[in-house]
Amino acid sequence: MRTVFYLMAALAVMGLAFWSYQENYKTRDALGEVRSLHAQIGANHERLRMLRAEWAYLNRPDRLSDLAELNFDRLGLLPLMPDAFGRVDQIIYPLPDILPIIIPIEVNSAPVARGEDAL
Repeated sequence: MRTVFYLMAALAVMGLAFWSYQENYKTRDALGEVRSLHAQIGANHERLRMLRAEWAYLNRPDRLSDLAELNFDRLGLLPLMPDAFGRVDQIIYPLPDILPIIIPIEVNSAPVARGEDAL
């Protein structure tokens, strides 16, 4: 009986050792993937900073005004003036559409009986 118990305990230890070995490598793979994702996130943040800097550079007011002057014949863009803006109360909002009745409703013209049934 002891040998069976020792044999079962040894098999259980080997099974647990194999399981922990597998979990160790799964964890290492997951950590490697996390490191890779962190590196990608960092690279994307750096790219986003660069794109924002390029956008700010390309949207300089003096550059845009020069471009508007160069392309005035084609685009007809004028510089913004304070009198070009209106007030909110000058905006005319469209009225909502009134929904038409699509399904006709039939009305029964039979007289209503007074008495026990009329409740």
